[in-house]
Amino acid sequence: MREIRKAAVLGSGVMGASIAAHLANVGIPVILLDIVPKELTSKEASKGLTLDDQVVRNRLGSASLNKIKKQKPAPLTSNQNLRRIEVGNMTDDMERLSDVDWIIEVVVEDLTIKKQVLADVDRYRKEGSIISSNTSGISIHDMSEACSDDFKAHFLGTHFFNPPRYMKLLEVIPTKHTKTDVIQQMVTFGEDVLGKGVVMAKDTPNFIANRIGTYGLQVTVRELLDKGYSVGEVDSVTGSILGRAKSATFRTLDVVGLDTFVHVADNVRNNVNDPQEKQVFEIPSFVQSMLERGWVGSKAGQGFYLKTKSKEILQLNPNTMDYEPRDKVHSPSVEQAKQLKSTSEKIKALAYAEDRAGDIVWPILKQTLLYSAEHVYNIADHIHAVDLAMKWGFGWEFGPFETWDAIGLETSVERMKAEGVQVPAWIEDMLSKGYQQFYKETDGKRYYYHNGDYVPIKVTKKHIHLPTLKHEGRVIKKNTGASLIDLGDDVALLEFHSQNNAIGLDILQMIQQSVDEVEQNFKGLVIGNQSKNFCVGANLGLILMEAQDDNYTEIDMVVRKFQQAMLRLKYAQKPVVAAPFQMTLGGGAEVSLSSSAIQADMETYMGLVETGVGLIPGGGGNKELYLRLLNQIPQGIDVDLTKITNQVFEQIATANVATSAEEARENGFLRDDDRMSTNGDHLIYDAKQRVIEMEKAGYRAPDQKKIPVSGEAGYAAMVMGAKTMQYSGYASDHDLIIAKKLAHVLAGGRLPEGTKVDESYLLDLEREAFLSLVGEPKSQQRMQHMLMKGKPLRN
Repeated sequence: MREIRKAAVLGSGVMGASIAAHLANVGIPVILLDIVPKELTSKEASKGLTLDDQVVRNRLGSASLNKIKKQKPAPLTSNQNLRRIEVGNMTDDMERLSDVDWIIEVVVEDLTIKKQVLADVDRYRKEGSIISSNTSGISIHDMSEACSDDFKAHFLGTHFFNPPRYMKLLEVIPTKHTKTDVIQQMVTFGEDVLGKGVVMAKDTPNFIANRIGTYGLQVTVRELLDKGYSVGEVDSVTGSILGRAKSATFRTLDVVGLDTFVHVADNVRNNVNDPQEKQVFEIPSFVQSMLERGWVGSKAGQGFYLKTKSKEILQLNPNTMDYEPRDKVHSPSVEQAKQLKSTSEKIKALAYAEDRAGDIVWPILKQTLLYSAEHVYNIADHIHAVDLAMKWGFGWEFGPFETWDAIGLETSVERMKAEGVQVPAWIEDMLSKGYQQFYKETDGKRYYYHNGDYVPIKVTKKHIHLPTLKHEGRVIKKNTGASLIDLGDDVALLEFHSQNNAIGLDILQMIQQSVDEVEQNFKGLVIGNQSKNFCVGANLGLILMEAQDDNYTEIDMVVRKFQQAMLRLKYAQKPVVAAPFQMTLGGGAEVSLSSSAIQADMETYMGLVETGVGLIPGGGGNKELYLRLLNQIPQGIDVDLTKITNQVFEQIATANVATSAEEARENGFLRDDDRMSTNGDHLIYDAKQRVIEMEKAGYRAPDQKKIPVSGEAGYAAMVMGAKTMQYSGYASDHDLIIAKKLAHVLAGGRLPEGTKVDESYLLDLEREAFLSLVGEPKSQQRMQHMLMKGKPLRN
């Protein structure tokens, strides 16, 4: 098959432009085309432009690129990726399609228009190029029925979820004409290059996730109306407590946009034959009224919720169409569920609760589970595909069938029957054979029920599952904070698993022991885990507790051990590859900076944020970020040490956090030879391969060298900048105290500019400054506030 090296996106609306941005993020050059405008804007007319000018003809695509630069959440991992996107129009530039390997149609959701566009594509594309539609529900077969045989053989649906950069799900929908190798290529490309979780869907209305998800939302709206619940009550028990997105039901609808939701619901209603199913997808009159009034959600400033000028959140009363104070369910089961550890226990407690929470949750779950079971084999090949689609597309922690297992299949079916509900025959048959759950686990491997038996869940070699390795007895050593695991191929992995992966003495001890073990028995070490975040820093609670007890000897010992552990990583005789992802803050960033190499997930948010809690980095992060920027200067070029220290100072003093791995590279945290994984499921595999590659290339630990510092000149420049911020009202008196301590460390103290010092000297300065700030009452206030509120205090 032809490799996908260049792509074209037809349609530059929100979705088209965002797909083009994601392709650019992963290194694929893109041509973004849209229609030619029929009228001039007043601004164009004032400039004397005409409809024949190229800048006018390409206006829609150009305007979309300008929007995505400012859009939040950002579609681009770096604005530099815009260089990979060229704009054009679908009148003048269709011939350029002959130069691309993949063409993605993202025009308006109208079958007639889509067929016209695809007919044009068929005329200009090169033979063998892949074409796909990003439709959210229109029949893939119907779009292409009039196209050539080669077009049909290379045509399929590729349904991205919005926003494409962040949403994991990619539904791939082939037709009966799509070649098998084309399907496989798109699955592989979707997973390996685009970083997606790919699910095969059948060519049915709204495919998998939108079919099940929209149904669930519709039955929830109907429960709201039929039972007289409030918007706030429903959201209080259908969000994170149920393993769903924190935005729950109606906040989710506000974010998605009511207009979009209604369009998707109408698509099902207009394309299914069952009268009862059609009825479920009917839009309630109050929702129609919201549409007429323009109350479509967040983009309109109001929907099911309205934020007042005083920041109060009001909820819509669907009966009066007035906004009123938001409320929530107060019931014993909710309080009980909050105390339970696992999501499955919480779901079960709410589902069977005999109170108002249970009255809301049970009917919603019941109807959604039954609908999923009735349609699973019409929309997908198996139950696991449905569960994955709902988890990756709607942010559910458990898919429908995993949820059913959580509440107990046999118990729930008995209750459904007692309530007069008909259960699908295949589930009755399953229970009659003695199978009482959809999933089972044997010898660390998961299986799902399919056609009368259990089928193993296929996992690619690139998806290394740490719990499975632990189950197989691959733990080499462990303590309360971390484990050393054998990844195979003579590579070990150090996994943090303390609370929030916070770095304490247990992790520092395991770092030392892990390097010792790896230097004797392995090719190298990966530092990674599969938690929510890589590491959000050191154990702040421990530091604060010792400070409040005036136990500075203990704090000094902890900081020394932290610095020693980071040096151990840096000068290990075998390669150490950090595999950061999501939040990689403070100590987590210092672990990454101290490693031989970084294999970062594309969504890595890295920064040295200690000033936010009244401190400065204490594990060598100041020195390491300075060295990163210093070492980027080519040999033979005069080095402006003051400029470099100012750059580092700005990053640390402002507690700046990169919004992607690419931005972390731009901020100096990643070197040119550090790498990025687009698929988080492949991150540990990719880091392991990097270790093997480095060892094979004859890795040698870096030499310990003296470090030139900016001294007095650098210190003066940094303090001047900090004072300017203070005078402008952007920094408090305490911010200035912290800034001066940080400047002293980065400058290497009051030395002549260019003086070369040892690493140990800089670490001593860092530790001294850290201990000094720990003793400041306002720093302790900041630490306390962060621990209690989860956000920084400005004092």
